[in-house]
Amino acid sequence: MGKFMYENLVKADFEDRVLAHLQVVIGAKQRRGESFSFTWKDDVSLGDGTTSVWIHPRCTLAYKFYGGRKPAINRAWVEQMMLSANSTRGLYIMSEPTEASRVSEEVGV
Repeated sequence: MGKFMYENLVKADFEDRVLAHLQVVIGAKQRRGESFSFTWKDDVSLGDGTTSVWIHPRCTLAYKFYGGRKPAINRAWVEQMMLSANSTRGLYIMSEPTEASRVSEEVGV
């Protein structure tokens, strides 16, 4: 379980695999100087709500991974997350596409 920290004010726990993909997407958007919202569902221990932060090129972010090695990156998942980050809804965490769904998308099924 990794930790995402925003402006040293907001902290959220995510699985290392999710966190690695978030880092790729958020880093790409920041390098381009793009701002966007990032929303996630809060842990049940915090209630049943959501948290949303405004990510911008100058915000302070930290990613703390607890696993011993960085997870492999699923390009299809990064692309889906990037599409959401580019939308009016903003970035949100979605299920990782399975191998079967990626093949279906590629062949147009």
